[in-house]
Amino acid sequence: MAWRQILKRSANARVVASKSLKYAPSSITTSAESSCSCLQGLRYHDVSMKVSLIRPELLARRRDEDSFGLKTARRESNKGKFRKREIGKPPVEAAYVPPKPKKTIKSSQDKTVDIFEGMAVVELAKQSGASITTLQDILVNVGEKVDSEFEPLSIDVAELVVMELGFNVRRIHSSEGTEILPRPPVVTVMGHVDHGKTSLLDALRQTSLVAKEAGGITQHMGAFVVGMSTGASITFLDTPGHAAFSAMRKRGAAVTDIVVLVVAADDGVMPQTLEAIAHANAANVPIVVAINKCDKPAADPERVKNQLGAEGLELEDWGGKVQVVEVSAVKKTGLDDLEVALLLQAEMMNLKARVDGPAQAYVVEARLDKGRGPLTTAIVKAGTLVCGQHVVVGHEWGRIRAIRDMVGKSTDKARPAMPVEIEGLKGLPMAGDDIIVVDSEERARMLSSGRKKKFEKDRVRKINEERTENLEPSEDVPKRAEMPVIVKADVQGTVQAVTDALKTLNSPQLFVNVVHVGVGSVTQSDVDLAQACGACIVGFNVKSPPTSVSQAATQAGIKILMHSIIYHLLDDFGNLVVDKAPGTFETQVAGEAEVLNIFELKGRSKAKGDDVKIAGCRVIDGCFTRSSTMRLLRSGEVVFEGSCISLKREKQDVDTVAKGNECGLVIRDWHDFQVGDIIQCLEQVLVKPKFISSESGTVRIEC
Repeated sequence: MAWRQILKRSANARVVASKSLKYAPSSITTSAESSCSCLQGLRYHDVSMKVSLIRPELLARRRDEDSFGLKTARRESNKGKFRKREIGKPPVEAAYVPPKPKKTIKSSQDKTVDIFEGMAVVELAKQSGASITTLQDILVNVGEKVDSEFEPLSIDVAELVVMELGFNVRRIHSSEGTEILPRPPVVTVMGHVDHGKTSLLDALRQTSLVAKEAGGITQHMGAFVVGMSTGASITFLDTPGHAAFSAMRKRGAAVTDIVVLVVAADDGVMPQTLEAIAHANAANVPIVVAINKCDKPAADPERVKNQLGAEGLELEDWGGKVQVVEVSAVKKTGLDDLEVALLLQAEMMNLKARVDGPAQAYVVEARLDKGRGPLTTAIVKAGTLVCGQHVVVGHEWGRIRAIRDMVGKSTDKARPAMPVEIEGLKGLPMAGDDIIVVDSEERARMLSSGRKKKFEKDRVRKINEERTENLEPSEDVPKRAEMPVIVKADVQGTVQAVTDALKTLNSPQLFVNVVHVGVGSVTQSDVDLAQACGACIVGFNVKSPPTSVSQAATQAGIKILMHSIIYHLLDDFGNLVVDKAPGTFETQVAGEAEVLNIFELKGRSKAKGDDVKIAGCRVIDGCFTRSSTMRLLRSGEVVFEGSCISLKREKQDVDTVAKGNECGLVIRDWHDFQVGDIIQCLEQVLVKPKFISSESGTVRIEC
């Protein structure tokens, strides 16, 4: 029985030793084996260590410590390591604080890759920074089989690959060809509004376009060919002069060879004149100055020359290269001199273009015709545009059904510097897009689809970047109200101009949000969209909506602004923005009073409160209101501000006291009145922003 107890205790000791010691020293093993040979068959669980017996005195010492309530150091070290979970107490609920999104760094998607016809895969990989394997996988996805990395690609396939990578594309076309011939110059007429640009063109081509424009000002971009008396022909682009059509003038300067800067002799250099000079210099286009209205009594051409020289134009009269011609569109004087100046400038530039091969054209304007569909006005830059070709214009595509010149006569082809009207696109392109001729309908569909995807990705990315920039608005700045707007106009270029002009009316109080734009008259779908988002509809230079559409808009409470002159549109919409703006509350002085005497009420009961000091005053300006805040001035400095708790006149409680009357008032928590103090009555006034329109045509909202 004693041996069984010894064996049992030895086994327990062995388990404790195996947990506390990974390996036992060899000295312990040797001494244990020599002391008790009867326990040689017992082993530890660890295979690498063998212990036959633990010394009995160690076991006895452990039993003594446990019996007296003593604990070893190991047990003390484990105290507090594990705690019992408290049940019944709910977790602490803290308010959720969303993480602050980080500002996105300008990504490589803004990178532009130059591509050209016959570009090899190796060159494309070098330009884009992508690996050859990645490019080959994309080529397989678009249906192109490339056996070698040095095999040339067509420019359309290269654009598809670059757009798949997420980069912007810039096409570089070769000017080389088997047939290179001289071409007519493309001349853009620019200048300030009402300086006689269209009248000058009418005098050159013996027509009257000014009478057809609403308000007598140009609000569209026109292109036409004028045959000169010498037999030469010049392609003219007429641009609007109003401040709202800045984008149109910029497009005109980008596609032109020569800029004719029209300046009125009686008006001089104006804001849009300076803007036209800046656009021409940015496009690196030579300028020919035409000083118009020289027949007027107030004309002063020398003053105009001095102003142009001060703006940095090197005039020919002063030893520079800029030619200056004095003309009169009304009297038709100086037109021959202008013709000679333009032809001389074109001859110096030696303008030539490739005639053979696929055409490269530029969209000047786009509009929607009820019977013929989308119509695009374009100028051919190189090559020959042939009827029946498949083209891609921006992110739209189509097959050319008809080509007409600017007179309306049908033609089979269009040569360089020739403005034409193209019919057959599936949708309306944007003014300023390039026209690209492709081999087949399938290639046109693929290129258009790729451009649409790229355009949508860029649009979403731009919206996200704008939201990220406005993540943390200041607490002092009130939240801006939003005014949704739907814009409808007659042509695509006018839609862009009107949209940009309306966005200039943004203010810290109100944000003009253009939710939809389109070409054509106002329809029922526009009214439905406006009702869904609470927008107003702006129709510019379009026909009045049908009676059913107008009645539906009236029943839904939707405002429709119909105008044909940009001045009237901006004035009407600016006043609407002012009405919709929430405004800000400002503190203003409603009245002033002078303290003439001081009265004190003493001996009041505890229920009525402490003693009260009353200021006897006379209102010297404005009026006093009991519900307003009072400001106490002493020697011109603000001493105290507080609310009025009592206002009496002739022992009667009153709400207001007018100018010239005497009254007694008590200000909460203030008792130190002095004779001669000035008390101001303050009131909160709602101040609306102001709509400001300058003489140059620019508009803004001033808060």
